[in-house]
Amino acid sequence: MWDPTSYLRYGDERSRPFHDLVARIPARRPRAVVDLGCGPGQLTATLAERWPGSRIVGLDSSPEMIDKAGTLDAPVSFAVGDVLDWRPGPDVDVVVSNAVLQWVPGHRELLTRWAGELPAGAWLAVQVPGNFAAGSHRALREVAGRDRWRGRLAPLLREAPVGDPVDYAALLVAAGCAVDAWETTYVHLLPAAAADHPVLTWMEGTALRPVRAALDGADWADFRAELGVRLAAAYPVRQGQVYFPFRRIFVVARTGARAEESK
Repeated sequence: MWDPTSYLRYGDERSRPFHDLVARIPARRPRAVVDLGCGPGQLTATLAERWPGSRIVGLDSSPEMIDKAGTLDAPVSFAVGDVLDWRPGPDVDVVVSNAVLQWVPGHRELLTRWAGELPAGAWLAVQVPGNFAAGSHRALREVAGRDRWRGRLAPLLREAPVGDPVDYAALLVAAGCAVDAWETTYVHLLPAAAADHPVLTWMEGTALRPVRAALDGADWADFRAELGVRLAAAYPVRQGQVYFPFRRIFVVARTGARAEESK
C-alpha cells in the first residue's frame, strides 16, 4: 500500500527529476498527455500548465494515490490502472513515466511495445532511479539477508532492476525511435532534525514499502531500528544535515525517427 503522506515528505527532492525530464520534451501541441504512475497527482497537474490545450490523464495502480490526486483542483482526469495493461489511444502524443518502471518486471518489453503502439512522432519520456548500488540499498539488502528475515524478504528485494542510459537508448533506437538519454546524480541535503535518520524516512516512502507490508509489529520495529543504525553509519550527519547522493536515469524518445516536426 502506498502512503501519499510518506511519499510527499520529500516532495521537493522527488519532484526535481520529473521537471528535468519534462523539460526535455519539445512537444508543442500534444492532443493527449498521459502520466503513467502519477502518484498523488501534484506533478501531473503541472502538465496541464505546460500544455493547457491538451487532454491530461493520470494513471496509478494505488487507489490511495488516486484518492489523493482526486482532491486536486486541476484539469486532469485521474484513474486507477496498471501500467502493464495500459495501451495508448490514437491521440496520445506524450507519455510520461516518472520513477515507476523500476517496480515493473519486464518493463523493457513494455517500453518496446509502447514505442510501437504510440502514433508516429509521439514522445515517450521515462525516469527511473539508478541508485540500487548505493549505500542505502546495500544496507537494506544486508539487514534483509539476516536469518531472521531472509525467508520473508529475499524474494522482495532486487539487485538492479533497471538499466543504464545506454541500455535504454539502444532498446528504443531498435524500436525505431530518436533518443535522448542521460543520467544525473542529485545530492539531496536532508535535514537531520528528527529522531529518525532522514534516509530511513526517505526509504519509507519508496524502497521500504514491500518490507513494511511483509513484517508486522516487533519484526518491523526491529528491522527498522537496525537499518537506521546502518544508514547513520553510511550517511553521517554533517552541519545538521545528511548528504544523500541519488542517481537517476532518463530517456526521452520520439517514435518514428523520421517524423519532421513536433506536435
